[in-house]
Formats: sequence, C-alpha cells, structure tokens
Amino acid sequence: MGESHPLDNSVYSALTGPHAHFAQRRGNAVRYPLDMSPFMALPESPDDADWADIAALAGPGGDVTLTALTVEPPDGWEVVTRITVLQLIDDGVAAAPDQEAVRLTQADVPEMLALAERTKPGPFLPRTIEMGTYLGIRHGGRLVAMAGERLRLPGWTEISGVCTDADRRGHGLGTRLMLAVAAGIRERGETPFLHVVASNTNALRLYESLGFRLHRTVTLVLTRPPGEAPTR
Repeated sequence: MGESHPLDNSVYSALTGPHAHFAQRRGNAVRYPLDMSPFMALPESPDDADWADIAALAGPGGDVTLTALTVEPPDGWEVVTRITVLQLIDDGVAAAPDQEAVRLTQADVPEMLALAERTKPGPFLPRTIEMGTYLGIRHGGRLVAMAGERLRLPGWTEISGVCTDADRRGHGLGTRLMLAVAAGIRERGETPFLHVVASNTNALRLYESLGFRLHRTVTLVLTRPPGEAPTR
C-alpha cells in the first residue's frame, strides 16, 4: 500500500487539517456544522465504533453524507443514493484575477442563497461562505454569478459554488470567476481542485478545456443508520 494522498479522503483531510476549527467531532467521526455543509467523514478503514460515532453525530433519523468511502456501511444501514463524482486537479489552468469580480461578504449571503436556489450548483447554506473566499459579479447591482472555495486541505483548496443566472449564461462569467478563485488559491501556494458529477459531461468538458485533469473517481454515498442512532 502506498502512502495516502490528502485528496483520497478530502473531507476528512479538511476537517482534521485546515478546517479543523469547524469540525464537530465524536471519536474519529467528523462533520461540518449543519448550516455550513452536509459533508461528514470517517477514517479510511472505519470500525464499528466509528460507525456508531458518525450515527450519533447525524442524530436519530439523520442522513450521513460520505465520500471516499472504500467499505460498505454496516448491515442495517440504508443506502439512499450513490452518485459517481469526478475529482479534477489543476494541470495548467490559466488562473487570473478578474477586474469585475468582487469579494462577497456576510452581507451578500441572502443574495448568494437566492442565486444558489435558482441555479442549483450544489449545497450552499447560510454559513458556506465561511469555508473560504467567494467572488461574485454584479450587473445592475444584482448578483448574477459567483464562485468560491469549499474544502481546504493541506496544500489544496476546492473550487465550488460556481453558478450564473440563466439570463446571463453564455458570457463566460462562471469561467472568469473560477479562474479568479484559482488565482487566489495559487497565491497561497496551494493547488486548486474541484468535483463534478460524472453525468455532467458539459461541465466536465469545460473544466478539462480550462486545464483541469481527472485525478480520481469517487462515490458520494447518502446513507442512514438503522432506527435510533447507536451509542458507542
């Protein structure tokens, strides 16, 4: 077995590394706050106690959202869905600041939530902005596009939340913001990466054309523990 890579278990790497101050922990199980991100994580080879701990973190009837898991959930756990996700890494992205991009702040969160609700870029919650830098473009004073940073692990930061209002698509706003976010990540001496659902072939082609390349395929698993959350 070779040495593990931080991206092999990216949520765990983030919550036990640069994002440890956000982590809600029970034993070896960690999760982001519910109003920040749905992601939870376990070590690469969880034992029965680890599964009991993550069930307790989820709470009775709570969902457990995991990536990078290489083992099946225990007997009795319900697997609600599995989604194949591609992990792409910077391989010559033409990162560059954008003069029209503005840094978004807590005051912009209501507009960011509304934009995410209209465009469905993936989970974006009231505290997601705390995970990293978010940039936006405004037209006529209205937020019409944004992109930002989500998972941050040693040496790597994920680009996420990329979305553009329907009436502003086709002008490259999302691409410009992605390149600007990537430039900020590079300035810190880190490498940008991102995730895309494997079925989203149009987004995959765009990201590859920008200079991202496939690093690995991961499975996002939404599962639920049986009945009441078990105790350790």
